[in-house]
Amino acid sequence: MLLNGIRVVSFCHFLQGPAGAQYLADMGADVIKVEPVNGAHERHWSGADVFVEGISGFYLCANRNKRSIGLDLKSDAGREVARRLIAGADVVMENFRPGVFDRLGFSEADLRKINPEVIFASASGFGSTGPMAQQPGQDLLAQARSGLLSVTGTPERGPTPVGAAIVDQHGGALLALGILGALVRRLREGKGTRVEASLINSAIDLQGEALVNFFAGGMTREVLDREKNLATWFHAAPYGVYPARDGSLVVSLCDAAVLADALDSAELREVVSSDRYRERDEYARRLAGATSSYTVAELAERFDRHGIWWAPINYYDDLLADPQLTHAKVFREVKLRGRTIHLVNHPNRYDGEVPSLRVLALEIGEHTREILAELGYSGDDVAALLQTKAVVASRGPDETAERKAS
Repeated sequence: MLLNGIRVVSFCHFLQGPAGAQYLADMGADVIKVEPVNGAHERHWSGADVFVEGISGFYLCANRNKRSIGLDLKSDAGREVARRLIAGADVVMENFRPGVFDRLGFSEADLRKINPEVIFASASGFGSTGPMAQQPGQDLLAQARSGLLSVTGTPERGPTPVGAAIVDQHGGALLALGILGALVRRLREGKGTRVEASLINSAIDLQGEALVNFFAGGMTREVLDREKNLATWFHAAPYGVYPARDGSLVVSLCDAAVLADALDSAELREVVSSDRYRERDEYARRLAGATSSYTVAELAERFDRHGIWWAPINYYDDLLADPQLTHAKVFREVKLRGRTIHLVNHPNRYDGEVPSLRVLALEIGEHTREILAELGYSGDDVAALLQTKAVVASRGPDETAERKAS
């Protein structure tokens, strides 16, 4: 794989940091997840209270292909293990609130003393400095402060959050992107880099097109007021969601005359030459009236025949049967303690292949013993660390084979 031979030590929890580390792990990096002795936060919480045979759905979504070691970073012995990990790392990742990692003895200066060329990657809610630096960072808070809720909604129905933690996930991708750039720089220059990602910057980055248009166009918030069918404030109609007799679908950018012909609509033919941005509401209302007399299947046939850009609106329980998603191997079946579940695969393909699932650390400290052995600790040393509870290990000394997920 692309990152074979790269070791990443991740002190990350929640979603942004673990997602970023997971992208690197999928690409072949040896990612060691350093967990507190009672486990990372995402082991103990899950959306909708989903736990699969005791394993959190939240944990499963962002900790693929990582090995786990449980350390007490408040103990001298635990911090010494962490220092040994850092000494052999290419990348160190953390997403504590700014200042916490420093107080544990792992400031950037401390890391440079241990490993001068290490790449130090930090993820936070609002950045490491500034008036918001110490505020709690969480996806919904970033959606609100970045303006994303306001533009997803309308003045009539109010601010509307996106239906998934997209800021966290995008923040993880940006964090991984920065780390990859820093790895290239180190290969060229032999120099380590401090990489910083934040949820607020991730949320802003998601809205680049809209924000540039808003400021360059001298807009005010009144521009957000639009017909309920329209998806955004800055696209011309018909860009949005439209009703059918038995459901809904989306229609994207298209030629007005072709769309009128596809629907055989006199009402749409009357406005073929209209300015579909300035008169977007009227156009959207007419299009909604035209589509509502057909079924989704009838609209699909007409739109496909005329080359209209459209799509059905899938719900989550439609996705496993979607032929394109099946072909692309977007989901992976995994047997987890006797149950079969579906995980989301790595989003990219390399040489046409989906990155494999090499390991899934179901338990806290599942790889503690083997990682400590790699760091040069003897069996007696490991036993002493376990005795003092500076480390935890879920496996006995004879359990050396990694648990593979099928």
